[in-house]
Amino acid sequence: MQDYQNLPIDIQTSKLLDWLVDRRHCNLKWQSHVLTIREKINAAIQDMPESEELKQLLSGSYIHYFHCLKIVDILKGTEASTKNIFGRYSSQRMKDWQEILSLYEKENTYLVELASLLVRNVSYEIPSLKKQISKCQQLQQEYSRREEECQLGAAEMRERFYSSCKQYGIAGDNVRRELLALVKDLPALLTEIGAGARVLSEAIDLYQACVQFVCESATERVVPMLRHVQEHGNTTVYKWRSGVEPTVVERPRAEELPQQQDEEAIDWGDLGVEPAPAPVGVDYSISSEDGAQAEEVDWGISLEPDPQVGVCSGADGIDGSGGDPVQITVLEAGIQVPDGVAQGPDALTLLENPETRSQFIDELMELETFLFQRIVEMSEEADVVSVSQFQLAPPILQGQTTQKAGAMVSAVQELIGRLTNLRMQHLFLILASPRYVDRVSELLRQKLKQAELLVLKKELTAQKRQEALEEQGVLEPKLDLLVQKTKELQKLIEADISKRYSGRPVNLMGTSL
Repeated sequence: MQDYQNLPIDIQTSKLLDWLVDRRHCNLKWQSHVLTIREKINAAIQDMPESEELKQLLSGSYIHYFHCLKIVDILKGTEASTKNIFGRYSSQRMKDWQEILSLYEKENTYLVELASLLVRNVSYEIPSLKKQISKCQQLQQEYSRREEECQLGAAEMRERFYSSCKQYGIAGDNVRRELLALVKDLPALLTEIGAGARVLSEAIDLYQACVQFVCESATERVVPMLRHVQEHGNTTVYKWRSGVEPTVVERPRAEELPQQQDEEAIDWGDLGVEPAPAPVGVDYSISSEDGAQAEEVDWGISLEPDPQVGVCSGADGIDGSGGDPVQITVLEAGIQVPDGVAQGPDALTLLENPETRSQFIDELMELETFLFQRIVEMSEEADVVSVSQFQLAPPILQGQTTQKAGAMVSAVQELIGRLTNLRMQHLFLILASPRYVDRVSELLRQKLKQAELLVLKKELTAQKRQEALEEQGVLEPKLDLLVQKTKELQKLIEADISKRYSGRPVNLMGTSL
């Protein structure tokens, strides 16, 4: 018998309500009884004495049976003056709470209510709070990852921006202004490149001598533009074409002017051609209001009346009496440029003009190809035919070595690289089209905008991460308080059930708090 008293009673928490109903500890209709009790508790709370202990007891907690016991104990002290000789209280407050206790104890309604609270906390409230806290932690990790990605992305976009600016040769503070300033320095750069062509005189002479010796042509000049730049520098196109230095250079405007109406166009006004024949002898002069004859404009056209032809002009008569419409053809005289004046494309330098610059680069590549081929020929083993052939060659061909030819190739390649690098290509595009400046500025500005957007996104992500952290800080105390109260409920229920079974130990299983 003693061993039986020591056997514990293990109850699964999820089936605690069914266990109490099956063992007749409570009624199946306990929920309706609890609703009645809750209404009386809500009414009794409205009339409570001033007590700090009561405020703490009633603040933010679900009032159950054991809370009511504490309230009655407190009221015994505050309502002691209403106690009569029979030990009863005349205070309505005490009567209300004593009635609540009696309703709770009827059919063990308090026990099943506590069990319901325990099951709800264990099965729903605590898992829900844990899930919310876990979600906040996941959001913090996700926001931290996004924040790092935004930071790296912003740094990458800034790196791309400054890398592009470095390719253009600008600092990036004011892209448009700096690009336009580079274009202003372009003539000086082209002059330096033109001056650098002077070191190619020996290579040009070597190429000319080889062509004359192999092709037996003494009149044809190879790479004429390269020879011109080597001798005279980066001159104007006018001097290249005519061989004479221009006296006046009228460079085209660099700005792109808006299209305006041609002011030199003839305004015909309301001139109309009427099909009706004009009578002979009509006075076509313009008269003023006072009848005086206005000054006529001499157009160089004589009008003679003719009874057969009508009004005619010279050999080609314009029939003013016929029904056919009059057609007038206006020929615009061309503008003749005076000698010594360089205008339009001729006013540009050889390296500024796209056509002449392309020809200059082509001749450089032609010279480079020749030197490469010459190096290959000199590096190969000389046969009897080539030795005998070059015995009659000029001294400049016979005295060449692979080292000298390699130095010439390096000089040519250096000049080509200076003229065709990425920076110069962009400068030439800017020089050719002012709109290219706006396009490049917009492209570079977009990279900075993307970097700024990523920085803003990083700040918003950091703000959301902080909000998730604050929410977690609010939920964790709630979870701790709920776990503490659930443990108290568990102990109260185990102790109450243990009393009903002669003190046998009771274990509520599956709480996992």
